[in-house]
Amino acid sequence: MNKKNAPSPAGKNAASLPERKTSPAPETKTSPVSEGNAFPLPEEKALTPKARRQIPRAPMPEQEPQARSRNFEEVNLGLNVLDAVTEASRCIACAKPRCVVDCPVGVKIKEVVALIRKGDFLGAAAKLREDNSLPAITGRVCPQEKQCEGGCILGQKGAPVAIGNLERFVADYERQSGQLGLPPNAPSTGKSVAIVGSGPAGLSAAGDLVQKGHRVRVFEALHEVGGVLVYGIPEFRLPKSIVKSEVDNLRRMGVEFETNVVVGKSVTIDELMRDEHYDAVFVATGAGLPQFLNVPGEHLNGVYSANEFLTRVNLMRAYQADEYDEPLYDCRGKDVIVVGGGNTAMDAVRTARRLGAKTATLVYRRSEVEMPARAEEVKHARQEGIEFRLLTNPIEFIGDEKGCLTGARCVRMELSEPDASGRRRPVEIKGSEFLLPADVVIIGVGTTANPLVQGSTPGLKTTPRNYIVADPETLRTSKRGVFAGGDIVTGGATVILAMGAGRKAAASIHEFLTTGEWEKAGDME
Repeated sequence: MNKKNAPSPAGKNAASLPERKTSPAPETKTSPVSEGNAFPLPEEKALTPKARRQIPRAPMPEQEPQARSRNFEEVNLGLNVLDAVTEASRCIACAKPRCVVDCPVGVKIKEVVALIRKGDFLGAAAKLREDNSLPAITGRVCPQEKQCEGGCILGQKGAPVAIGNLERFVADYERQSGQLGLPPNAPSTGKSVAIVGSGPAGLSAAGDLVQKGHRVRVFEALHEVGGVLVYGIPEFRLPKSIVKSEVDNLRRMGVEFETNVVVGKSVTIDELMRDEHYDAVFVATGAGLPQFLNVPGEHLNGVYSANEFLTRVNLMRAYQADEYDEPLYDCRGKDVIVVGGGNTAMDAVRTARRLGAKTATLVYRRSEVEMPARAEEVKHARQEGIEFRLLTNPIEFIGDEKGCLTGARCVRMELSEPDASGRRRPVEIKGSEFLLPADVVIIGVGTTANPLVQGSTPGLKTTPRNYIVADPETLRTSKRGVFAGGDIVTGGATVILAMGAGRKAAASIHEFLTTGEWEKAGDME
């Protein structure tokens, strides 16, 4: 971003924004929501709810564990047409579907599944996009078992409808068909919105806002659009081509993207509003500042944060070692330990395995019951030969005279009785110390807020931990015209929860741009 060469805007509206170079939207065929898109299937036989309940859940085809543990190709291969239609036929079409209530972005799941059952896959994809601008992504990484599928009534006595697998199926079918059912945009409002961060919250907000007729530009600090979707999630779970495809769809809708812009350094929030005349700003920077254990030896060569490790693998292409220079410590033939029990830790340890680690061990201070990672990821990790050291905690990292890591001194833990919140706290077992050999240790115990935007924006209230304070209903901050949502407000959460925040922010921003009203009952003081 070259501020000195940016032309001066003539007035405070969308047409007056500086015309920077943005990559054009790829061409594609578009199609009506459902007309002419139905897959030719036999007419569905009438099935009673009881008969639907007796249909077994369609399994997701997967790569064989031994093969996939040495490559970065996608583990889950996707449903075929017959399996997708059969799976959709399991839905009993509840009068009050809990799956919709439990979806953070409010997808009309009952209607989507009905369209799949009829073979109208493009219609189903278009219906999905009414509420979810990134269906091929959420179909892969959303923890459906805790949300939409967790609300499915079939799950009370058996397996819920595989909503996530169906979502992925229709999104992939749409992409492969080349017929994109994008929702129409409203006429231009003449208003402009800057979105800081191109992760799931920012992309979700951008899709909703551009549909409402606003001009939207997304600023990304790194050189690729997608935020945590491209730097934090490995290729074998979420291929970069899928993220690129969804971003390209947003470009086709009219969203503009600008990379290599570090808001807070390259430009400030105040400058975006005062000098570049944006009418509103949505801060969706996530919480990407890694946390460490604060134990002796974390300075040793070979100790990484999971964020740095995954970023080097994903954005610097360490997973394509034959084509790119190795941008991190060589894991081949080495003992690798990953500390943590969440999805990020699981991604890191499975990545180390694929990079050729001799041993890849997950160290977690609680039991598997408390492990926050998705059950599917835990299952896949075990199948791939990951060793689990549960109820174990590192207390020191050991190195040689050259400052290189050689091992991790650990202690065994036990869980206390549940406290008032019901959570069982891990307690060290005295005299249980032991040494694990380690050439590489990756710390994946969580993240916190990067202070760059907050520190450069006067009047923006933050919490003691430097998260941005925003009204939970409107996502308005203490600064007029500035909204914030996702991990930068709540702390680390899931992709779909961040997308839900993005949708909520978009609705609130649209209301503000339409009415001009800021102060409301219930807003922050």
